[in-house]
Amino acid sequence: MNTTTRISTAERLGRSFGRGWRAYVRGERRASNWLVSKGVPAAGATALVWMVKLVALGVLLYTTFWLAMLLVCVMVVAWTARNADLGEELPEPEWRNGPAGFGLYTYDGFRIDPHVEDD
Repeated sequence: MNTTTRISTAERLGRSFGRGWRAYVRGERRASNWLVSKGVPAAGATALVWMVKLVALGVLLYTTFWLAMLLVCVMVVAWTARNADLGEELPEPEWRNGPAGFGLYTYDGFRIDPHVEDD
């Protein structure tokens, strides 16, 4: 039996996500401190960082909305194409008695076989 414990994929992904989040927070704090060092008040730097976050969220939601609308349009077109009778062909001619006697008639009543009027 192996005594070395192995971490699961979920734990590995969680740790990677945590490292990424900590790096993001450090970068945000560094940007805020840089703004303060340039003379922006601390409250103003915090507000500016939040405004950037909100603008990024707005752009993300705007893009997501239009992608969702595109997906809905594609689904409507696919549904319409599936339910359309584009491949519907006219009925085949059939042999029957009609106004010009027994013969081959189309769906709208015209005789299409060669026939002799004297019959």
